[in-house]
Amino acid sequence: MDLRFNDEEQAFRQEVRAFIDAQLPVATRAHLVAGLGPTKEMTVDWQRKLNARGWAVPHWAVAWGGQPWSAIKRFILSEEIQSAPAPSPLGFNVAMCGPVIIAFGTEAQKQRFLPRMANLDDWWCQGFSEPGAGSDLASLRCAARREGDSYVVNGQKTWTTSAQHANWIFLLVRTDPDNPKAQEGISFLLVDMQTPGITVRPIVTIDGGREVNEVFFDEVRVPLENLVGTENRGWDCAKFLLSNERTGQARVGASKERLRRLRTLAATAPGHSGGKLIDDTRFRTRLTEIEVQLKALEMTTLRVLADENRQLKERKPNPASSVLKIRGTEIQQAISELYVMAAGPYGMVAGDTSEPDALPEWTALAQATYFNWRKQSIYGGSNEIQKNIMAKAFLGL
Repeated sequence: MDLRFNDEEQAFRQEVRAFIDAQLPVATRAHLVAGLGPTKEMTVDWQRKLNARGWAVPHWAVAWGGQPWSAIKRFILSEEIQSAPAPSPLGFNVAMCGPVIIAFGTEAQKQRFLPRMANLDDWWCQGFSEPGAGSDLASLRCAARREGDSYVVNGQKTWTTSAQHANWIFLLVRTDPDNPKAQEGISFLLVDMQTPGITVRPIVTIDGGREVNEVFFDEVRVPLENLVGTENRGWDCAKFLLSNERTGQARVGASKERLRRLRTLAATAPGHSGGKLIDDTRFRTRLTEIEVQLKALEMTTLRVLADENRQLKERKPNPASSVLKIRGTEIQQAISELYVMAAGPYGMVAGDTSEPDALPEWTALAQATYFNWRKQSIYGGSNEIQKNIMAKAFLGL
């Protein structure tokens, strides 16, 4: 395939850049350039602007707000949003649960949930991982039993990102505890977070933030109509969803933005042996290596996206998404290491930006980001699990 962008695609890139320049609040861009994550309010505001333009869910079916674009145009939009930088549309809505409902849901579920997902009227979170059931997700124990016109859910989920913001959760539960094959006794439910019996507790991360949570379910009643797909076949939904999640974890545009920012910082940061950091041979060599790796990842991402239409039609996960997940997260972690190198000893202290001679905020963030991003090679299925998937799918092992 020809991986060069044609004139139409280049023109579209300029159109996207012009839209971002005109619509993205200056404060939001500055917040993200500083290396901080977007607030809930920033994400909601930006996704609604994208949705009004028809750009929040371009990969969805046209009937549900998507665009009849090529995979390349969708990639360009995503890359420019990440590169701006601007808040990405909420992945739990647009890249995970939404495509599952389109592929496996009923017409009533599509009518009820999809428009609100696209406009971020509902904030969704993911109820997959449990204590003892992370990468080995099929060993989950959170259970749901049928009782009249409802499922009654009991159990626990952990590492639930943004659960403190969410008003809905998509949930994997065990509905057939006696099935000898663990994957065949799991169902996929949509659960209102305001339902009695749900408790959310924060997990404070090493950087002091509240990004992830524990979620407990105590006799939580969920209408039968909120089952997606077939009872005990939720694993099909989960595999389809995780494939989409892993493709999104490549985050080529975001890595380009962080490298561009790093080059700017290195031009002014002191080097380890005098001069500026950008003149340090070891630093510059490592920076160039990562830029080359990122370009290779971009090419691979385009190849995977080119096969996306077949994947959606067959409702099967693309094992090549595991390649993107591994390389994307490895590159992001390598970039965080370079930020620590650039910050040097100043990264060990938290600067007071209220003082005229205070250290720049990015130096204090470098260490926190480095530690926080250790998670990237774990969530969405650890990189070791991804290598097992690749060995099975590509090598027949």
